[in-house]
Parts: sequence; structure tokens; C-alpha cells
Amino acid sequence: MTAAAGAEKAPAKVNLTLRVLGRRADGYHEIESLVAFAGVGDAVTFTPGGALALAVSGPTAAAAGDVADNLVLKAARALAERVEGLKLGRFTLSKRLPVSAGLGGGSADAAAALRLLARANRITPDDSRLMQAARATGADVPVCLDPRARLMRGIGDILSDPLDLPRLFALLVNPGVAVATKDVFAALNVPPAEPIAQAGAPAGSAGLLAEITNGRNDLEGPAIELEPAIAEVLAVLRNLPGCRLARMSGSGATCFGLFDSTRAASAAARTLRVGYPAWWTRATVLGG
Repeated sequence: MTAAAGAEKAPAKVNLTLRVLGRRADGYHEIESLVAFAGVGDAVTFTPGGALALAVSGPTAAAAGDVADNLVLKAARALAERVEGLKLGRFTLSKRLPVSAGLGGGSADAAAALRLLARANRITPDDSRLMQAARATGADVPVCLDPRARLMRGIGDILSDPLDLPRLFALLVNPGVAVATKDVFAALNVPPAEPIAQAGAPAGSAGLLAEITNGRNDLEGPAIELEPAIAEVLAVLRNLPGCRLARMSGSGATCFGLFDSTRAASAAARTLRVGYPAWWTRATVLGG
């Protein structure tokens, strides 16, 4: 990596709640989701100059699919279409998150690439072309562009201002199965979307915590039908000492448990690694 290269973290996106409000005429689904970002994730570096290229390495690189289809390249091309003379170059992606796991890993990678391109080309973070490129790349990329806790609506394109979410001590667990988002939505039986009044985001820490506690993930049921291992993960999490809440993130199969402290989450992680060594298990902090 040269001195001109940049590096960006691509933190995992965790859907603390996820309501599916209805199916749109175009086949997409209207959702409402309280999103936070974890202290674990992938990492992206960028060296300006030359043709657009991407190299992928890391523990989960083999599962990430064909490099040519990677969202990092799609995001870079989307921005190049909108910014004349955009300076491109070589990306490297260290893939650490499980793939098709409900953590928005590919979207986070794409958003990190957009931030790196913006910095290398002196494009300000509030330049509308960045958000346009994010939307053109994928539904979860806009919320990952500035990875702070938010309420996400529409198909992921309507974002609240950043939320003052208190730090949440979490354990992320994936049983090693990939779940395709399109299959989970296909298994979900929801009526056509109706126009609804958009409520504001919950106010204050207490309101946000109540929203999480009283919330749900509407994709949990259909995802479990496709991959019963998700139900086992949730049951194991709920039986861990100190677990206050367990829920699936996104379209699965990663689930999260919330604990009262880093120590409690780390102890739970150690327990799971002994009992379920094949599962991907990470203690982390979720926040805004």
C-alpha cells in the first residue's frame, strides 16, 4: 500500500428491529428498521491511479463470490457515471464478515469504497452524487454511507437523522448458513403496501431502548422456515446467562443477543465457542 492509499472500516449493519409494511407494485417491500453499526466488520483500502481493480482476501473471501460482481466495483462505476473525470484505482477488500448473513457486509464494503473515492477526489461527504451512487448500488448502501444509528424506511432509501443510541453490548452469532434476501422476502406473505403516515424516530435513549425491546423482525419467521438453524441460534442465545434480548438481524442468518456489559457479552462468546465451535461468534458494541 502506497502513501497515497486510504483505508476505511466497513462495519457490520445490525437491524435491531425490522417491520415489513407491505409489498410495492414494483415487487420491492416497504420496511421500517432501526439500524445500528457494530465494532466488527470488513476493511477496504484504496490506491488511486490506473484502471479500476479489486482484490479480495480474508477469512470469508471464498464465500464472497465472483470479484466481477462485487458491490465495491458496482459502487465505483456508479459514482464514475455521475462524476466526470473521477480518479479510480485499485481497491483491496479484507472480507471478515460472513456472507449473505443479514449484516449488510457487501453494502458496507460498497459504502466504504464510496467514502474512499470521495476522499481521493476531494468530493465532500454531503455531495448528492455520493448518495445517488449509493442508491444505484443497493438498498442497504445508503444507510451504510455514514454508518450511524438511524431509522431506515421505504426500501432503505428514506433515512432519519442520526439517532442518539446508547451503547449496546452485543453478541453476534451466525450458524454458518447463507440466506438469500430475495428468498426470505419471497416466503413472506404480506399485503400490498398502503400509504402510511411516517412516524418520527423515538425520542431519547429510553424511547429507543423501548422501541428495541418492544420491536420484532418480521423476516425471522420466513427465514427460519428456510434455515431452521436460525431458531437454534436464537434458543441458544436466549438461554445464555445475562442475555436480555435475542433477535435475528436483517434477513438472517446472523442473530444478536444483548447483554448488560462487555464482560457479559464476552463471557457468552467464550461459552458459545466451546459449545458451537463451527458458528461464527463475535462479542461487540453496537452504537451510533
